[in-house]
Amino acid sequence: VQLQASGGGLVLPGGSLRLSCLASGRRFNMNFLAWFRQASGKEREFVGSITWTSGSPVYANSVKGRFTISRDNAKDTVYLQMNDLRPEDTAVYFCAGRQNRLVFSEQANPRAYEWWGQGTQVTVSS
Repeated sequence: VQLQASGGGLVLPGGSLRLSCLASGRRFNMNFLAWFRQASGKEREFVGSITWTSGSPVYANSVKGRFTISRDNAKDTVYLQMNDLRPEDTAVYFCAGRQNRLVFSEQANPRAYEWWGQGTQVTVSS
C-alpha cells in the first residue's frame, strides 16, 4: 500500500484547506486510515481517523468542530477538510493506514500504523 498526501499550503488564520490522501497498491488490505500532524520540535499528534467501509470519523479534541474527515471509495481517497485554521494548526500533516480498525484509545499511537504518506506542510500565518 502506498499513501500520498497533498493539498497543503499557506493560509491566513480563519481560512480553510482541504488535504487529500490517495491510496494505491493493495488498497483492499487497508481498512483504516488516520491523519496525524507534527509541528516543528513536537511529537506527532493524532488528528482523526476513519474506516473505509462504514462508521463515522473520530477526531482529536483540538480539531473537533473545525476539521472533517471524509472518504471517496471510488477514488481511493480520504480527505481532511480544515476550517477556521489557527496558527497552532501549523504542522506537517501525514496520513497513515493499517489493515484493521483500532479502538479509540489506541488510535493516537503512530507505531500502530503500517503505512504512511510523505506528509504535506500546512502553514497558518498572517
